[in-house]
Amino acid sequence: MNRKIKCLASAGMLCALAYGAAAAGRIPLVLFLKYDPKDVVIAAGGLICGPVTACSVALAVSLAEMCTVSETGVLGCLMNVVSSCSFACTAALVYRRKRTLSGAVRGLLCGWLCMVSVMLPWNYLITPIYMGYPREAVAELLIPVFLPFNLIKGGLNAAMTLLLYRPLMTALRRGGLVEEPE
Repeated sequence: MNRKIKCLASAGMLCALAYGAAAAGRIPLVLFLKYDPKDVVIAAGGLICGPVTACSVALAVSLAEMCTVSETGVLGCLMNVVSSCSFACTAALVYRRKRTLSGAVRGLLCGWLCMVSVMLPWNYLITPIYMGYPREAVAELLIPVFLPFNLIKGGLNAAMTLLLYRPLMTALRRGGLVEEPE
């Protein structure tokens, strides 16, 4: 089977896993902000098949989540796509240059930092619209609420991706969806 077809099949499975993680794994962390581990699956997909796959899975899962379990509608979907892509696509781009454990660690750290730095302005711009809070109230929450939430979320995503990447790769190799390294 050719590589593109294998990545497409892997992406479909990753979409299902990420959606399951988003639907079943929601954990309230800070005020109204909830953590779900879907970005772990999306980042692993990006490390396996590249940033385009990570972006595609993030978009598909966010759309499915918007139509089923999300309480924030289109704006929440947009925020999910931006958050997931800034983390997973950055990690995949960095990892693509150096496909080693240190490259994965570097990629996930860069993805974590990128997500945190991207989400603060997006939280400032979009949160007042879908939460109905005045922009000044959201601005006051950026450092004490949104920054710690994004730091915790990114740290958990990076750590869990590192822990789950090898077993996921082993399962995909056994299933014939990913080729053995040369």
